[in-house]
Amino acid sequence: MRGRRQSIEDALTLYFIMGSTNCTKDPVEVLREAIEGGITLFQFREKGSGALEGKEKLELAVKLQEECRSAGIPFIVNDDVDLAAAIDADGVHIGQEDERASEVREKIGPDKWLGVSTHTLEEAEQAIADGADYLGLGPIYPTISKDDAEKVHGLDIIKRFRTKGIETPIVGIGGIDSSNGRAVIDAGANGISLISAIAGADNIRVAAEELKQAVGDEI
Repeated sequence: MRGRRQSIEDALTLYFIMGSTNCTKDPVEVLREAIEGGITLFQFREKGSGALEGKEKLELAVKLQEECRSAGIPFIVNDDVDLAAAIDADGVHIGQEDERASEVREKIGPDKWLGVSTHTLEEAEQAIADGADYLGLGPIYPTISKDDAEKVHGLDIIKRFRTKGIETPIVGIGGIDSSNGRAVIDAGANGISLISAIAGADNIRVAAEELKQAVGDEI
């Protein structure tokens, strides 16, 4: 990784999340095109019906990580701490239903990034106390990418966190696209994270470029 404090704020700008279940073609090609379009951080999230397991999951993770390393893009693993350790990923992202953040921090050490999905101020404060480097807030808008999505929070959750003194980097997630991405940043987020807006696009590279421009960070 380009240094743990390689400005996580900058890395969060355009945060792409994807696994094989989100793709209609080779996930490696999807990621390659997304990188060409300007994504700044990648999370491997292999979940849902038909998700790869065991050796196949490991092999895909390694291929995707190689693409990220070649491009200098940090590579984060969703939930699977053992996988992250096995391939020396740049960090781990967990949700409220996963292992406690303090335990994950202890396992991955101080030099890896730890992201935590939070939905309330109390969850955010606990995550920060447990060692989170950034918070994922959402869903900001309605989303079809996650079967277990929480209720829609809107932009107010970001504004409320900032008003209450949360200074930890924040990335918005859920239903974000090029038409509303800028509003997420204006509300106080450091970046936007997406699944289907990139993985499901007809032209992945162009979709990523448009999103990058939408958040005011042209390639």
